[in-house]
Amino acid sequence: MLQQIARQQDIVEIAPQGTPSKAAALAHVVEQYGYTYGMAYRTGFKNSLVQVRMYRDPQPDARVREAATITAHPQAGNGGTLPGLEQGSLRPLPEAVAAVAVMKDLVTFDVMAQYVADRSQKVKCYLACAVLTVLMLIDKSPVEAVASGVAAALLCTVAFTVGANRRGKIAQRLTDAGFLAVRDGQGSQRFLRPGQQLPGHTNPFAA
Repeated sequence: MLQQIARQQDIVEIAPQGTPSKAAALAHVVEQYGYTYGMAYRTGFKNSLVQVRMYRDPQPDARVREAATITAHPQAGNGGTLPGLEQGSLRPLPEAVAAVAVMKDLVTFDVMAQYVADRSQKVKCYLACAVLTVLMLIDKSPVEAVASGVAAALLCTVAFTVGANRRGKIAQRLTDAGFLAVRDGQGSQRFLRPGQQLPGHTNPFAA
């Protein structure tokens, strides 16, 4: 990660992390070197890891932030301190706790998009429940088969509702923090800081 920053790459990919909290802590570090949050998504075996992509921020204040960070942490690449984190740890310092919490919300909101069911996903899930009921009729009583199908459908409904409610609460926190809700090219909801546009491949503020 620090090598990518040192090369002043337009895009920095944070190595897959086990939790949104760890990914957010590292994203906060990258942000201090003049980058801005781009996106996060699940990856790895059974989507168990979180990958974050950061884009180089072309705004003048980003270069000021970068210069200040390099001056304050000259040995970051040699085991020295990292901005906003306790040395040798991904635990945020008191002054960075709020910023890392916001970053965690951005990361979590994006990775949860994979589990927010749209109309087609709901249809597939309930269709699977119906198929399960039919298959169980082969060697189970009608009552048992129907009960199993209904139970599976209820579990799907609860999962959809809990996921939507949790993502809704995160969206509200981001809105309260001053972020603006937009739709990307695929129609997915994203949150941007005022004045920021959706990231492009080379220009992170390209329309």
